[in-house]
Amino acid sequence: MEQTLKILVVDDNEVDRMAVRDALTKAGLQMELFEVSNGNDAFSALNTTAYDCVFFNYRLPDQHGLTFIQQLRSSKIKVPSVVLTAQGDEQIAVQLIKAGATDYLSKSKISPEMLVQVLRSAIRIYWAEMQAALVNQQLRESHEQLLRKNQELERQQQQIQIQNFKLLEVSQLKSYFLATMSHELRTPMNAIIGFSQILFRSKFGQLTHQQADMVERILSNGKHLLMLVNEVLDFSKLEAGRLDLKAEIFDVSKVINLAVGEMRSLADAKNLSLLVQTDLQNTLVFNDPVRIKQILINLLSNAIKFTESGEIWVEVKELPASRVTIVVRDTGIGIAPRNFKRIFEAFRQVDQTITRKYPGTGLGLAIIDSLVRMMGGKIFLDSKLGSGSMFKIELPRQITLSTEAADAPDVQLDSDDIFSSAKNPHHSSSQTR
Repeated sequence: MEQTLKILVVDDNEVDRMAVRDALTKAGLQMELFEVSNGNDAFSALNTTAYDCVFFNYRLPDQHGLTFIQQLRSSKIKVPSVVLTAQGDEQIAVQLIKAGATDYLSKSKISPEMLVQVLRSAIRIYWAEMQAALVNQQLRESHEQLLRKNQELERQQQQIQIQNFKLLEVSQLKSYFLATMSHELRTPMNAIIGFSQILFRSKFGQLTHQQADMVERILSNGKHLLMLVNEVLDFSKLEAGRLDLKAEIFDVSKVINLAVGEMRSLADAKNLSLLVQTDLQNTLVFNDPVRIKQILINLLSNAIKFTESGEIWVEVKELPASRVTIVVRDTGIGIAPRNFKRIFEAFRQVDQTITRKYPGTGLGLAIIDSLVRMMGGKIFLDSKLGSGSMFKIELPRQITLSTEAADAPDVQLDSDDIFSSAKNPHHSSSQTR
């Protein structure tokens, strides 16, 4: 069913109003037609009733058509409007359209067909304009909303930056505090260890069995505490970027055997077999021997700590591209795959409870990971719960020192260098227990 249209005709000429009325009636439109003779009455009618279209004469007795259109716009009354003009007044009609009228029609061309065509066109144009205005309004609102969100995001970003600066400052203070405290603690700890060792010397008198046992406990706990303090100190230096490698040419097999020798008593105390196999065509490397020993001692300490029975193997082998690998295997409790990454995080242990069975700072593997990265190497982990673990470290034979290490020797190792040992080639392949 066709919609009933409400149409308002504004004209002081009764004959012209009749012509519009007859043409619309003959067109067979479903409509309600309302007529007024001046602009004021038209304005009052439009304020109280919603019309689908307004036909108005551009020359009204109380005001010009331009004034009428401007009054509608200022009052925010939105309705399709068609200007009725006399012959030759098309230029004036164009001005009215620019001011806000929807369309115009010369009175001399009023006919049912023309009037219906102009009416439908005006309504379509009006609704298209309304739709465009609605879309523009939504776009403006969206734009304003985006601006507000951007402002909020900028504010949050500034807050995050401030928090990051604060966290960085706290982290730096923490690192400096740890470094300072660790350094201060090492002095009395070295004294405790030193005096404990002196007490064992026979020239100071023979200790009773009970006294020797107590001094042995002091010495053992002092060394353990010093190791923990050194871990914290190394970690704080690594965090602050103040730990430098002191590289030199050394025999890696000797350093490995030295580290294994230091840890053998701990393995023997738990009846664990500790095996070493070196398979290198050239045992000389350019690296930091102290840090290589530290890495191996940490790995062996963990292997012994988490192994109740069985064996621990240390293997050193050649790799292509002038690299070597150090592997530490054990038959210990193993590590679940979900914890592979976590155990390399600082202060992180699989068992975080205060009643945990295995003590430690949780810094050992974090320090190893950082040192291996500094050396340009990689560390790999393979483990299974209840079946033991395997830590494999791959390192270049010749590490590259940072630019800060200005006093480091300029060493180039190639086929004609000392590493080739051309005049005295040797192959080291041994297994000790």
